[in-house]
Amino acid sequence: MTPTGTTQKPPQTLDEWVELLRVQEMPIFSNTAHNIYAALDDRHKGAIELATVILQDPNLTAKLLKVGSSPYYNPSKQKMSTVSRAIVVLGAEVIRELTLACSFFEAMLSSANKDRANREIALALHAAVQAKDLALSMGDTSPEEVFVAALLHNIGHIAFWCSGNPQSKKVHEQIEKSGLNTREAEKKVLGFTLQDLGKKLSKSWCLSGLIEAAIAKPDSAEKRVQMVQLGHQICAALKAGHDSEAMQACLQKVAAFTGLSPEILKTKIDKNTSEAVHIARQFGANDASKFISTEAIIAKFEEAEEEKADKKQLQFQILQDISSHISGQIDLNGLFEMVLEGIHRGVEMDRTLFMLISPDKQTLSEKFSLGWQKTTLDQKMRILNSEASANLLFHALQQPEGVWLFPEQHHQLYTPQIRQHFGEYECFIFPVYAEKKTVGLIYCDHSIHGLPLTREDFIAAKHFAKQAHIGLTLYCMKSH
Repeated sequence: MTPTGTTQKPPQTLDEWVELLRVQEMPIFSNTAHNIYAALDDRHKGAIELATVILQDPNLTAKLLKVGSSPYYNPSKQKMSTVSRAIVVLGAEVIRELTLACSFFEAMLSSANKDRANREIALALHAAVQAKDLALSMGDTSPEEVFVAALLHNIGHIAFWCSGNPQSKKVHEQIEKSGLNTREAEKKVLGFTLQDLGKKLSKSWCLSGLIEAAIAKPDSAEKRVQMVQLGHQICAALKAGHDSEAMQACLQKVAAFTGLSPEILKTKIDKNTSEAVHIARQFGANDASKFISTEAIIAKFEEAEEEKADKKQLQFQILQDISSHISGQIDLNGLFEMVLEGIHRGVEMDRTLFMLISPDKQTLSEKFSLGWQKTTLDQKMRILNSEASANLLFHALQQPEGVWLFPEQHHQLYTPQIRQHFGEYECFIFPVYAEKKTVGLIYCDHSIHGLPLTREDFIAAKHFAKQAHIGLTLYCMKSH
């Protein structure tokens, strides 16, 4: 952004405004956008070059990996700790679009004109989520490209209104006080429209493909350009009200385009609005998220954030209790009951189980369990290592750091014995060992409420399992 206190000649022409916004106001985005497209010009070395572009900016790298790991982009929850891995998991094209989005947010969130910037970010992001959902409904091969094209569709408006330049602030005021409709006011005060500015900026940043097409020819009959336009039209109609005539007309238009009924579309649009709030927060645009939706939806997210804080606090308290216990006379039964409760209540697992392994390593027997629906309290599970192939539990015993298993990916491990006692659910399993000897394992899942497990859950549960290992090790040392 331009340093305060400096005087400079105010921009007069469209080209001067483009230069001001490109070089002084949004250099982060300018450089990234140009370098990304240059990197992918050569398809043979695009992925390597793309990774190099991203890694030059530590903030961009961190944001990309955080957003790329979110369920919205990575529903299979594959681990991505490096940019190279992210490119393998999501593909170079998706990473390119995501990098553009991240650098766009980095440039916008540093804006001096915070309130207007947040409104523009909210509109851009909400339209992008609605457009991407339309692309998915239509079986589009690159919905992420539709997302970014909708995100950057009003780039001229966004760059202009979010500019911190003193001259642009004066023009903002003149346009707002003119009493004319937006396009007329822009033309009268600037001599050009902000749509014209967007076209020029798009060219100067070398934005190509659908982004350029949607900005240059917004009235095109090309289906993917229409998806971008409809994303923005849905947001405009929502502003008029859920039951407004504008919303009804918009629903009819989208229904004719997609072949989906207005009722189905209403549900999808509401879901996308909630999704947009969540994505805004992933990108770090918390203030902008409040302009996307109703206070009720924001309240729901803030409530979830509070619940998350409460969950962390409970985990901390139970971990303190465990630390206190293992620093004195250790009761192993008490230790494992606390560890199990920490995972069950602190990480909010539906079912949690600790099993001991027999001396011959062929049988696992239940010691403690929480959340299991049993006919009698003394009913205990036993799993034998007697099947032709390794089952879920005995496979997990070979993984010292613990495992996150999925029925669809590890189907062969869900043997008849496992299906009978556990069912087929996504789960975490952590071996428990002391002095390099395996003692048993801890199993946990979300089988009752069916909520997806998260990376954060895995790390928290693993931390409690480590406490069992530490406590066992100290017990053995004190016993010698």
